[in-house]
Amino acid sequence: MAVAMASGSLSRAHTLCRSTEIPFSSKAVFGFSSRRLYISPRQKFPVLTAPITVSPQSSLTTAVEDGSYRDTEDVPTPKVIIDQDSDPNATIVEITFGDRLGALLDTMSALKNLGLNVVKANVFLDSSGKHNTFAITKAESGRKVDDPELLESIRLTIINNLLQYHPESSEQLAMGATFGITPPKQEVDVDIATHISIVDDGPNRSLLYVETVDHPGLLVDLVRTIADINIFVESGEFDTEGLLAKAKFHVSYRGKALIKPLQQVIANSLRYFLRRPTTEDASF
Repeated sequence: MAVAMASGSLSRAHTLCRSTEIPFSSKAVFGFSSRRLYISPRQKFPVLTAPITVSPQSSLTTAVEDGSYRDTEDVPTPKVIIDQDSDPNATIVEITFGDRLGALLDTMSALKNLGLNVVKANVFLDSSGKHNTFAITKAESGRKVDDPELLESIRLTIINNLLQYHPESSEQLAMGATFGITPPKQEVDVDIATHISIVDDGPNRSLLYVETVDHPGLLVDLVRTIADINIFVESGEFDTEGLLAKAKFHVSYRGKALIKPLQQVIANSLRYFLRRPTTEDASF
């Protein structure tokens, strides 16, 4: 399914995207394993299954998960970054919520329950606040995470804990509409918020940028849509930033950078999928 798709067949790509079971190599996902993965279009993530209820101990005036909370309208934008580029041996996760986060011991415990090891933790400060970073590996192999479903479960687990221990973040996150106590006051138009661009990153790969409205299962949805047209995702970074999600993927086709017609195919396929989400097709 190569460049010939550029002349027309976006509908064919969409048909493939809706198939019942889509096999693809995890090498095509993050380039660290040769085993095959199967992603169901209606994969149910076990991490978040119901809206969060807040107990009195988690009220808006208490210190939660070793962090601090100031009763103010100036709520910072929560950010969760999953970085597959920085470390060849571990998946790097970075969490920022102004200066309100503590040691995040409960979050680390929740990640361990996913079969992961937190091999290194670090905290640094800058003008945007306190950044908690974790280096994560799979407990069974000691290697970095290469399964997009597990990466999405990591992301949802972190957001789940953020919503639970910092309920004031609910209005700042797109996930607050589904899993938080208060939905965001601002509703972002997906047509306006979706931006896709592709640039060459040397002769052997391209750099794909995607920005869109966040929703549960988005990381898996993006990877599946890209894999449907035989594009290899070598590595990348996935950022949750308030109501939006921003992805950066290093991609290639048969070991080469994407030529212009194929760039147009992947951009059109992603726009078609992202701008017309349906409840039936969403990954929860």
